[in-house]
Amino acid sequence: MKIKIGAGILVFFALMAVLGPLLIGADPAATSEDGLQGPSAEHWLGTTQTGQDILLQIVYGARVSLGVGVLSALIATVLAVAVGLVGGYVGGAVDEALSVLTNIFLVLPALPLIIVLAGYLPQRGAASVAVVIAVTGWAWGARVLRAQTLSVRRRDYVQAARASGEGPLRIVFYEILPVLLPVIATSFLATVVAAILAEAGLSFLGLADLSTVSWGSMLYFAQNGQALLIGAWWWFIPPGLCIALIGTGLALVNFGIDEIANPRLRTIKAPRKART
Repeated sequence: MKIKIGAGILVFFALMAVLGPLLIGADPAATSEDGLQGPSAEHWLGTTQTGQDILLQIVYGARVSLGVGVLSALIATVLAVAVGLVGGYVGGAVDEALSVLTNIFLVLPALPLIIVLAGYLPQRGAASVAVVIAVTGWAWGARVLRAQTLSVRRRDYVQAARASGEGPLRIVFYEILPVLLPVIATSFLATVVAAILAEAGLSFLGLADLSTVSWGSMLYFAQNGQALLIGAWWWFIPPGLCIALIGTGLALVNFGIDEIANPRLRTIKAPRKART
């Protein structure tokens, strides 16, 4: 049930990001004379101070925010899988060197590091922000995958494959990696949530590309326009709610995967008493 609800939320926002701009076709940055208008039949989610339609910005912003989150998670997951698998399987000096590198990134404060790196970017496009977030967010997944690899490589079927003469690459990709897929999926989903929040934080601080409409840039302009003080709740609540819903959907899918991978986490329903 958790996976179904979470997947439904994610599918809704994915369709919004992919098909929404194609179906609407309007310019989310277009201004009008209907400044700071509340939700109405003409503007379902109201307008900004300059008359920009909030609904249009939500739809177009979904593509940027989700794109940054997914791209960051893909890059971070590839780095985590590479470092965790290589270090856990090879061991020795290679494992020690990769563990030191992982520990360095783990102890560094992520958000200040992202802010510093983003501040020195020559171009603050979505792809650049995604790379910065990925570079600072791979270490946790690598540490978990290394620990799991150390456990799996000692199992009997891996030892049997090694004794039968199978090469290291075949053992890693055909014997170890499939067992780690639930852990990799969990790491990927958690990184998507963290990346979306990081992108929103960078945009809110003005360190991202503010010429591109995203949920974070919407919050930035709402804060600069003092939307909270003037009571324009429709300006900042929709993007904040979208970020919260995305996080909820990813968390539900994540919990569902954990329950499938670890049966001990499943809720055991008490049997009904037979009627007498």
